[in-house]
Order: sequence, then C-alpha cells, then structure tokens
Amino acid sequence: MGFQNLVLTTFTVALVVSQQGKCNHHQYHKETVYNGDSGFVQRNGKHFILEGKPYYMNGFNAYWLMLMASDPSTISNVTYAFKLASQHGLTVARTNAFNDGTYRPLQISPGSYDESVFRAWVNEMATYLKSIDRNHLLEIGLEGFYGESTPEKKQFNPGYQIGTDFITNNQVPQIDFATIHLYPDRWLPGSSNTAQNVFADRWVQAHIQDSSDILRKPILLTEFGKSSRSSGYSVGERDYFFGKMYNEIYKSSSSGGPYAGGFFWQLLTQGMVGFGDGYEIIFEKSPSTVNVITQQSNKMSNLK
Repeated sequence: MGFQNLVLTTFTVALVVSQQGKCNHHQYHKETVYNGDSGFVQRNGKHFILEGKPYYMNGFNAYWLMLMASDPSTISNVTYAFKLASQHGLTVARTNAFNDGTYRPLQISPGSYDESVFRAWVNEMATYLKSIDRNHLLEIGLEGFYGESTPEKKQFNPGYQIGTDFITNNQVPQIDFATIHLYPDRWLPGSSNTAQNVFADRWVQAHIQDSSDILRKPILLTEFGKSSRSSGYSVGERDYFFGKMYNEIYKSSSSGGPYAGGFFWQLLTQGMVGFGDGYEIIFEKSPSTVNVITQQSNKMSNLK
C-alpha cells in the first residue's frame, strides 16, 4: 500500500493525508449533496466521498508531530512514524494544533468549558474558516459529552459533565462531521473491564444513532485506547478493546452507516522517552496489537 496520510482541519487538532507525496485537500459544500469528482474528500450527508466512492479510514494519534518536526534533531521520528503507519495501512494522522486563550477562556478549568463561549466561538470560527477556505472539512474535536440541549441523553455520559454539548455544537452548518473519544478505563476508574465494555457499547451506539438521525453527518472515533497503567490491564484486554471498537466501526461503515473510522491514541516510535502516557503503541514492541490494527486497515480499505 502506498503512503497515504490524510489531513483534516479541526479547531483542536489537525489531520493530514497525502498520496505518494501529493497532498489531498477536502472540498466543503454548504449543501450535503455530492457535486461530482473534484479530487477532494467531500461530505455527502452522513458519508465521506472521494472520487465518487464512499471513503473510510483507519488512523492514529500523534500529538507530538509538530513539536518533533520543528527540531532537526528529532524530525526523523516524524518520518519514521509515517513510514510505520503506512506499512500497516493507516491512512490518517491526527495531531494537536491549538492553545487555550486567557480572555474569556473556553476552558474555565482543566476539562471544564464555558458552553456559551464555546458555542459562540464555534459559530464564529467555522463561518470565518469556510469564508477563506472551502476545501477543508471542519470538526470541533469534541469528546462526545451530551449537554443541556438533550438532558435525556446525559445518561450516556460517564457520570459527569464538562460543559460541551455534542448535539448543539455539531449542528453548526459549517461543521462537516462529528467526533467522539472513548477512554472507559479513565472515565470509569475502579470499574471492571466488563462494566467498561458495557459503557463503551452504549456510548458508541448512542452517538452513531444521533449522527445518523439528528446530525445527518459522518462521525469518527478520533481517540480511544486502554492504558497500561490502569488496574486490570493486560495486552490481551487492550487487543480485545481495539478489536471491539474496530468491529463497531466496520459494522456501521459496511452497512451504510455514518461511523467512518477510528484513531487509536497514540503512536510513538522507539526512544521517545517522556512522551508515553500509558496509552502509547510502539509497533516494534506490540506485535499482537499491531496485528489487530493492520487487520482493521485492510478491512476498511476494501470497503466499496
């Protein structure tokens, strides 16, 4: 498989894809009707489209890409990470590209947002970005927490609220697709693997349904993982969790649903001391997990 790397522009992260060194940007349409081949990834209702066909993906997180790329002594980590990702069929890289402000900050405290400021900011920035660049798809980078617009759906949250609203924020017309994260081991500390898997099932299914029925937009699982520092961790449990998440993605994608891809957190290369957070995947040290990832890449790439 040739090197592919997809870049989507978001408010909180940036994602980049190229084919054999040629950059692929993304076409935005105010209407959700496909307008024909353009060389750009487009959105047609709740699906991504490329060259007239549904477009699906399998990817990874590497928040450190810009940091490493800015230093000649560490830039080789970026090149090597993309080489490894390509070898295992990964087509999308997701990396950080944001900072919090000081005046009327979006984050009142770590992980807690002012929803009124956030919603206004999303509207303003999405409108502005589309006015100067209609080729890139936009997402907000939400974790998926339900808010005041749908109080009946708060039952799917992991027992707390951080100030964002999955439904309202993603209904902004200029936002092209929705996102969720999934860290049941961190969100439900002290719970069993069984309880975490039940939560994950409900979380994923609720968001698939809302993306399909309410938002009418594609949805991506842009962060998920299982930490080696969590109680009850084993490589086997991590592989099972990855397989479970990948199966849900494939099940939806292969049946015409909006769930179009997933990005595990996070890919590191060997020797990146200090960047590990328990969730890291180092391909050379994780053969069984790499096998699960590669199988998903192959399945997604064969979807028509």
